[in-house]
Amino acid sequence: MKRIFCIAAIAVVAWINQAYAAKLIKVDGSSTVFPITEAVAEEFQKANSGIKVMVGISGTGGGFKRFGRGETDISDASRPIKPKEVDLARENNIEYIELPVAYDGLAVVVNPRNTWVNHLTVRELKKMWEPDAQEMVTKWSHIRAGFPDTELRLYGAGTDSGTFDYFTEAICGKSGSSRGDYTASEDDNVLVEGVSSEASGLGYFGLAYYEQNKDKLKLVPIDDQNEANGKGPVAPAMETVMDSTYQPLARPIFIYVSVKAAQKEEVVKFVEFYLKHAAQLVKEVGYIPLPDAAYQAALERFKNRVKGSVFGGKGAAIGVKIEDLLKRQK
Repeated sequence: MKRIFCIAAIAVVAWINQAYAAKLIKVDGSSTVFPITEAVAEEFQKANSGIKVMVGISGTGGGFKRFGRGETDISDASRPIKPKEVDLARENNIEYIELPVAYDGLAVVVNPRNTWVNHLTVRELKKMWEPDAQEMVTKWSHIRAGFPDTELRLYGAGTDSGTFDYFTEAICGKSGSSRGDYTASEDDNVLVEGVSSEASGLGYFGLAYYEQNKDKLKLVPIDDQNEANGKGPVAPAMETVMDSTYQPLARPIFIYVSVKAAQKEEVVKFVEFYLKHAAQLVKEVGYIPLPDAAYQAALERFKNRVKGSVFGGKGAAIGVKIEDLLKRQK
């Protein structure tokens, strides 16, 4: 009798574990989008105790690799999907729904002890980061006359990061075009710590990471030298991203949902919860919410299982404005 009870107990535990595993939602990808998805997951799990949402960070590119192999249900992305990632998904019969969830302004930051930088131009950023700068542009004095003859220490996104793809295309003119002699990481917290501990450091990452660490970083306004986008240096903020004056480092960020995963009730619940609560939670973690109409359009896109990318699977979308995003979703 005791043996039968033990076997029955084991069977019950196995059934519970199997049921629990069936309610697991796997998300991976962008460190930029991570704070939003993590905040949504926390709120969602409070209301849905039987569902576990696991959110990882492997960079946008790393996330798309896992997503394209069918290893995750949802992929966080700080840029649109690239052709090679579309091909990988196609090879594995992975269809997807692209959903914009927020706007972000890439923040360029220096250490608070930096007294010489009050703004930088896009040309100066290119001079710092282009491939030809490697082992050549190594001091601040190489950037602008009057800057000190101090070593330039750079911190930036790793090559698997969507932020790397976007920044290099926006600043250097081609995705992936960058010097390699800098401290790289897909984890923005590593970059924050690097710049905050290095007096001559400069780095770039999502605005939310600056907002969370503004006490130990100095934000650098950027001048794109294009009068149409605003006069002079402009700092990233909700207002300057919304009115499109912070260019070219403002961008939409996304989640990609597997069509197969969207057949599961728990994934449907999570994605709908995400889009219905994004405006509030996006703002709380330091990003810029989309207009209500954009979230409604994304919700309709998900409910109708509209597959593919409105960006044509071509990767980074430089200079896309919120109103343009709305038009593309219609």
